[in-house]
Amino acid sequence: MPPTAELDIAEVAERTGMTASGLRFYERRGLIRSSGRNGLRRTFSPEVIDRIALISCAQAAGFTLAQIARFLVVGPDDAELRERMAEKARELDQAIARLQRMRDSLRHASTCNHTPLIECPEFKSRIRDGDAAR
Repeated sequence: MPPTAELDIAEVAERTGMTASGLRFYERRGLIRSSGRNGLRRTFSPEVIDRIALISCAQAAGFTLAQIARFLVVGPDDAELRERMAEKARELDQAIARLQRMRDSLRHASTCNHTPLIECPEFKSRIRDGDAAR
């Protein structure tokens, strides 16, 4: 199997939508690691793209960079961090349910003839009760 081509920092920035300075910041924080240099430019293995996607997802879920750094190296014996992960998963479940209720309510409101729309009993019920199946 041929060796995987290294990506320079500009390629990683383009593929991830990050700036080169953001990538260097992540590297200083220990979130990613360059694999070498091509002249003055840092190079990275292609796997860094997936790692950055994971970091971005974790940030969007509300993890701090310090928590993400721990998350990236967590082992089965880190009970505290694993509990924090489980807690965050529960919080995300609640947020997802809330957003689904809002989405379904807005879909209903977009076709509802009630005036004003936010006074529609079905709209209110979907927001309040979370009955997205109506």
